[in-house]
Amino acid sequence: MGHEPMATETTLVFSYGTLKRGFSNHVLMQDLIRSGDASFKGVYQTLDKYPLVCGPYRVPFLLNKPGSGQRVTGELYAVSPRGLSRLDELEGISRGHYVRQQIRLLKEGEEGDLEAEESCVVEAYYAHKSYEEELWERNRRRSFGAYTEKEARGYVKRNDRPQHLTFLDHIRIFVSSPCD
Repeated sequence: MGHEPMATETTLVFSYGTLKRGFSNHVLMQDLIRSGDASFKGVYQTLDKYPLVCGPYRVPFLLNKPGSGQRVTGELYAVSPRGLSRLDELEGISRGHYVRQQIRLLKEGEEGDLEAEESCVVEAYYAHKSYEEELWERNRRRSFGAYTEKEARGYVKRNDRPQHLTFLDHIRIFVSSPCD
């Protein structure tokens, strides 16, 4: 029989980084899919341009600065309330790491036909405001349109980072260090 269909109160979540298929945190998404708490909805692109940058340990951050950067490509998932709380925990929502806010998307490959262009408003995890501007400056206001294997090269998993420092410590050190 498999799992019961997901409850109707799912949240659509745009994943642009390590939760995507083929990246290090996708195992969590796979767990949620297996337990019936998430389902893959397709590849989408942001309607507006947003900066997507890397911070410490090649961790990707979407900055809530519409109009800067590029249109960002990522994956859309429908997530149950239980799945959403797992993602919120991973993204450090209560610890000031990321904030979950709205973003408008288009299904990839629909740009050409404006009649068929249906945008949807979903949730995304943006860099927290407390360091967003510094992160943008530290990246010399350069961003990319998708977190690919190239950008992810050198990514360090959470457990392999120095444990005596918090995530926000790592960000502070990163934004105050000279650019390569």
